[in-house]
Amino acid sequence: MKGDKKVMKYKQATMAIHGDESNKGKSEPVTIPIYQSSTYIFPDTDAMEGYMSRGEKKQHVYVRYGNPAQDQLNKRLALLECTEDALVYSSGMAAITTAVLSVLRKGDELLAIATLYGQALNFLTEALPEQYGIGSRFIQLDELDNLEAHVTERTKLLYLESPTNPNLQIVDIPKVVEQARRMGLKTMMDNTFATPINQQPISLGIDYVIHSATKYLGGHSDILAGVTAGPKDFIHECDERMHMYGPTLDPFATFLMLRSLKTLEVRIHRQNENAMKLALFFKQHPKVKKIYYPGLPDDPFHEIAKKQMRGFGGIVAIELEGGKKEAMHFVDQLDMCLNATSLGGVETLVSIPVISSHVWQTEEELELAKITPQMVRFSVGLEDAEDIIADCEQALNRI
Repeated sequence: MKGDKKVMKYKQATMAIHGDESNKGKSEPVTIPIYQSSTYIFPDTDAMEGYMSRGEKKQHVYVRYGNPAQDQLNKRLALLECTEDALVYSSGMAAITTAVLSVLRKGDELLAIATLYGQALNFLTEALPEQYGIGSRFIQLDELDNLEAHVTERTKLLYLESPTNPNLQIVDIPKVVEQARRMGLKTMMDNTFATPINQQPISLGIDYVIHSATKYLGGHSDILAGVTAGPKDFIHECDERMHMYGPTLDPFATFLMLRSLKTLEVRIHRQNENAMKLALFFKQHPKVKKIYYPGLPDDPFHEIAKKQMRGFGGIVAIELEGGKKEAMHFVDQLDMCLNATSLGGVETLVSIPVISSHVWQTEEELELAKITPQMVRFSVGLEDAEDIIADCEQALNRI
């Protein structure tokens, strides 16, 4: 992996479970408890005046400003992303919107790749220019090779996903970062699909990282959460806006996130393995027209992914022979694999992007993003790979 890295006391799996502090000699719970309190007691009025008037942040005051469990969660997420600080939110979209608005101001412009999560694309194309006076422009992935041709005096931020949703295109991160820095641009990457187990964008030069923690970081399809990670000054800006807008992660979801991080590495490794096996199965099936998975040696993004990722992820996308009708019929024939939106859980979920994650996009936007009607996206779970493949095989044989 390229880029400077902080020297960590422990490996990632250990930090996800313990953080980077020793508990030797302490008497405290093994599991961080749920702090189910909306407010906190001040020891005296001078302490309250110090917090409110003098900015002496020595204690917790109100749940919108965090609690002890969130402090630990933020710290562990920063450790996993190899950066100074992190902040959790009540959803992935809360993280995206807060992060972008913490970097840009009225009159600025954002440049992004055209292949993005559908609701993020809606925010960037509609709300950002119409409500905040911030411009947004979109380019194809191959146009990142000549970034300078697309940057104006107003451009301040380059927004990326890698791998992209849903067609798993890979950004050559060090190459793009080098150009962006030369032009004075900040870079922001959605790392949801990769997770910090498979990829650490900040170690590769990216300035700010976002996650929909609802997905792999949560991992059990039972919470809604988001994360931003980056330098302390960026997280401070995000924190100030979160205090104002209020998308705070609730105490129980915080507890569940801390629980989920303990199994993050083993889950990701199993999902990487299962996804590769499923991709290899699809590769030899005559009813599968195209496979999108950067782990396959003949995938156009394989070499870039191999250079900057430690694993290729748990998402596999395919295009079936035919059109949307055939894709819908295939999904309806699946038995064990679940027809559901979202991704990253222990269950294998399957969806058709044009009627789910990207249903809001116009035909022109879908074409720019290279998303087709016959595309089916699999979020591969932790089931036995033979069972996942057998379910897909019987469904394919019925279309």
